[in-house]
Amino acid sequence: MSATAVHVMANKWGGMSTMNCYGETEPVMDDRFWESQTDPKMLRILESSLHNLNAKGVNVQIINITQLTQCRKDGHPALYRKHWRPLTDEQKKNPQLASDCSHWCLPGVPDIWNELLLAYIFR
Repeated sequence: MSATAVHVMANKWGGMSTMNCYGETEPVMDDRFWESQTDPKMLRILESSLHNLNAKGVNVQIINITQLTQCRKDGHPALYRKHWRPLTDEQKKNPQLASDCSHWCLPGVPDIWNELLLAYIFR
C-alpha cells in the first residue's frame, strides 16, 4: 500500500488556520484536494520504480491508498497517540493541542483499505 495523508492544517481544506483534524466529522468534498504534507513527486517516483521493475520482469504491485485518504480529514477522531508523558491539564482542556492527525481510527478508513486488499486478493 502507498502512503496515507495527514491532516494537520485545516486552512488547506477551508478551516481556520489555527485548527487541525480534531472534531472533523465530514470528509473534504473536493475530489481535487491534495493534502499539503503529501508529496505527489514521491508517488510519481514510486510509480516509475514499479514500472522499471515490471520492465525487468519483477512483478510488484501496490494498492494506492494515498488519493483515497486525502479527503478523509474526519478519519482521525482521537487523542490516542504516543505521548512520552501523560496529557497535561491544558491538553485535556484543549484537545486540539494533543490530537493525532496522522494515525487512523477504527472503524473507518483502514476498513476500506482492508476491503480493497481483500477484493484485490480474490480477483
